[in-house]
Amino acid sequence: MAELDIVTVPNDILRKRTQKVVDFDKKFKQLVDDMVETMRAAPGVGLAAPQVGLSKKLIVVEYAEEKDEEEEEEAPKKLYVVANPEIIKKSAEMEVGIEACLSVPNLIGDVERHIQIVVKGQNKNGQPIRIKAKGWLARVFQHEIDHLNGVLYTDLAEHVWQPETEEELAQAA
Repeated sequence: MAELDIVTVPNDILRKRTQKVVDFDKKFKQLVDDMVETMRAAPGVGLAAPQVGLSKKLIVVEYAEEKDEEEEEEAPKKLYVVANPEIIKKSAEMEVGIEACLSVPNLIGDVERHIQIVVKGQNKNGQPIRIKAKGWLARVFQHEIDHLNGVLYTDLAEHVWQPETEEELAQAA
């Protein structure tokens, strides 16, 4: 595995629509592994192929659901690898939340997103998958899928600002 360079604005690849993944070969699986390593090292909760300079419909997301107040320990993180992701269902209900992005360093913003979504796509072996996401996980998927269409969260944000502390930036990420 190898850690990849994360591209940042104003790199043109972040503004382009991506190409469908058609080959789920050894090279593709290596890319998935490299993207997961890069996301974890950043650290981030999601990463889209354009963020590492590749125009492919591929995202990786790793997230632990919020724990209930009664639970002692945090839920384990779950890794999602989705090629050719597509949001096929969105809740009417939306909410504003703070977002940050590895490709837009040192900024955070308020973005309105759907509270629940259903995503269909393919796993790293090319098999069809379907993911129901709600809350923060739904927000992460919407953010990463936007990258595949050349959309940055700053395009959608009601308000963008530079965080005053590292803690504020970490909370948004």
